[in-house]
Amino acid sequence: MNTFRLQVLASDKPFFDGECISLVIPTTNGQYGIQAMHSNTICAIVPGTLKFTTPDEQRHVAAVSQGIVKVENNHVLMLVDTAEHPDEIDENIARRTAEESKEAMLQKRSIQDYYAAQVRMARAINRLRVKREYTNK
Repeated sequence: MNTFRLQVLASDKPFFDGECISLVIPTTNGQYGIQAMHSNTICAIVPGTLKFTTPDEQRHVAAVSQGIVKVENNHVLMLVDTAEHPDEIDENIARRTAEESKEAMLQKRSIQDYYAAQVRMARAINRLRVKREYTNK
């Protein structure tokens, strides 16, 4: 079984560092799969679900926010704003953040405020979806 090294670094902490046999990341063009000996590339990551399998056949899932991934010489480096296991997500906080973001978008203060609220809403909705789909599985 061929493996590659995967490092997932969130802005506040290292999330994962180890060997991996497959990886699926959310990109602007949809889900993007990576396996050992993948060609070198750089991709933008959007809020979505990160899925990867380790050599012990254990499948891991996480909610990730925007970031970037670099694949080079059988090493994958992911830099994301946030990465959370489904069990770490507080559903009440995510729901409240989504509501606050919706309200901020409706207030139309400035285009920067609107886009910032849009990013917060996308992250909150993704967190809720991952929590519901992958908790206790």
